[in-house]
Amino acid sequence: MFVFSRGEFCLLSRSRKWLLLPAAAALLLLAGCAPVDHTASTEDLLQGNFWERNFVYWFAVMLDKFAEWLGGNYGLSILVLTIIVRTLILPLTLKQYRSSKAMQAIQPELMKLREKYKNNQQKLNEETMKLFMQHQINPMAGCLPLLIQMPIFIALYNAIYWNPDIRKYAFLGIQLGLAPQQQGVIAWALPVIAAITTFIQSKMMPQQPTGPMQAILMIFPVMIFVMALSFPAALPLYWIYSNIYTIIQNYFLYVRSSDKGKPKEAPAK
Repeated sequence: MFVFSRGEFCLLSRSRKWLLLPAAAALLLLAGCAPVDHTASTEDLLQGNFWERNFVYWFAVMLDKFAEWLGGNYGLSILVLTIIVRTLILPLTLKQYRSSKAMQAIQPELMKLREKYKNNQQKLNEETMKLFMQHQINPMAGCLPLLIQMPIFIALYNAIYWNPDIRKYAFLGIQLGLAPQQQGVIAWALPVIAAITTFIQSKMMPQQPTGPMQAILMIFPVMIFVMALSFPAALPLYWIYSNIYTIIQNYFLYVRSSDKGKPKEAPAK
């Protein structure tokens, strides 16, 4: 799953940021639209198309190598690769975070401009760009990191989804190649945890939407649960790993930093 924190969506209007969540869900569906029985060995990927040879192949190699080092454990191999990939793109996430904070800081001034020039769109655009230049803000700074991340996540997603060795492996009593709905109660825990962690990471964001956008965010974990039921168990396992990483990341970016900014209460006498 492409786990994008909501601060990563790069539209100027906060209310419009949330419109990209359905797009992310659609991208997720497209990435997983191959038949459930579709597999491709690491060697076969070298004979595939440009995407398979130059992107998916290298992630597949790393999955196999980590599993080899971990005694054939693909469940832990997915964990290690998820941590490595998410850590490597952490500088991009921090860049998006700083861009988001800068935009947040000038929101009061933007609101004043929108009110002042609400009947003159051209003048509003000119004054808005002047404001960005004055504060040295690039409104599109958060877009490039997101675009860079997308092929990385898709390649990692495909490498897990297509790997025939992962399909045959059982991790914690769960057959990674079978959908949770085809297995016992233990496997059903994966979709549940995937949905819960998706919900938690969304609630950790400092700005919460209202109205229809709030309803969309409530539906998103349900969508994750439904998809995780029918996809091979390796995928919801990956989603859980990635969600937990994002929760820890958001704790330090938003929760802890927010607590530091609050004035300390005087001790009671």
